[in-house]
Amino acid sequence: MESTAEMALIKGGVYTPLYTTDKTPRIVSSFLLDSTPVTNHQFLEFVKANPKWQRKNTLPLFADKNYLKHWLSNLELGPNVSPDAPVVNVSWFAARAFASFHHKRLPSVDEWEYVARADAHRIDATSDPEFTKILLDWYGRPNPKHLKSATTFPQNIHGIQALHGLIWEWTSDFNNAMVTGESRGDSGLDRNLFCAGGAVSATDVTNYAAFMRYAFRASLKGNYTVENLGFRCARTIPPSTESKKQS
Repeated sequence: MESTAEMALIKGGVYTPLYTTDKTPRIVSSFLLDSTPVTNHQFLEFVKANPKWQRKNTLPLFADKNYLKHWLSNLELGPNVSPDAPVVNVSWFAARAFASFHHKRLPSVDEWEYVARADAHRIDATSDPEFTKILLDWYGRPNPKHLKSATTFPQNIHGIQALHGLIWEWTSDFNNAMVTGESRGDSGLDRNLFCAGGAVSATDVTNYAAFMRYAFRASLKGNYTVENLGFRCARTIPPSTESKKQS
């Protein structure tokens, strides 16, 4: 099934992750990304079409006990939940299933972080202390009782709204965000990265906002649900299509 969510074209480029073994910039290919996070209404339509992802039917292996706990019932949002607000309390497994159902996928950490550097005018605003301050101010605020629609947020230069300032978001490879060893497939997390010594391994010791995101991702498991953790979807651009767009 195709999703009706608007997607923005993210033109590829290079960026250096906060944590990498050799500090070599990574190449991010062009891809499509949902302009806004998946909403309660969109996820409700998904669980109606896929009963196994309704709250009453989802196994603990795939979502913990807080899965969709803010909804009134399995198929009712309730008066205190805005249909247009981002869906939260969803596990990585549920988010991935939603994306697959709509012929999409979750963005990778590299893709998400590549887009997250941008503000309204610059592809990379991370060297601006004011940009970092805005992010840290949000990270330090308590969760609001009711989430707003992402459409109330300004677009960044890519045409993406509410990547910061509203919710945290799942990525496809969240559990490989901080790994030891030579391979990104290594499952051994280096817990020293979360203490003061973590700055030694960071490519940008001033980017504390990014450090918080990496640490948060590394604390998650696939079945976890969090009251301010949602997601948005991505889609790979076929190589032939991408080459035509660039020609």
